[in-house]
Amino acid sequence: MTKPEIEFQAGPAPEDLVIKDVIVGEGAEAVAGGTVEVHYVGVEFDSGEEFDSSWSRGEAISFPLRGLIQGWQDGIPGMKVGGRRQLTIPPELAYGPTGGGHPLSGKTLVFVIDLLNVN
Repeated sequence: MTKPEIEFQAGPAPEDLVIKDVIVGEGAEAVAGGTVEVHYVGVEFDSGEEFDSSWSRGEAISFPLRGLIQGWQDGIPGMKVGGRRQLTIPPELAYGPTGGGHPLSGKTLVFVIDLLNVN
């Protein structure tokens, strides 16, 4: 797989988590509370500006879902290895409201996640 391009979404940011399968995988399924190995790109919904990407670092990342933002905890389970999924995550399921102390507080985020493995 190659680094995905995230298309700009017109209109107002969604108030709820939006899950869109770009590619449906055929491997093992991610489960809530499990550990996943992923490649991902994250952009701000409003600007389309990239704020984080495992692709840019040149290596996939493995971590337990329970340690991630709620939008990932809710949006990755059910995904299968080999799949690519886009998550549009409102602030409440990301880094909280504006003024929350994180640089991305108050922002709707869009991630494209490639699921490489589950543990």
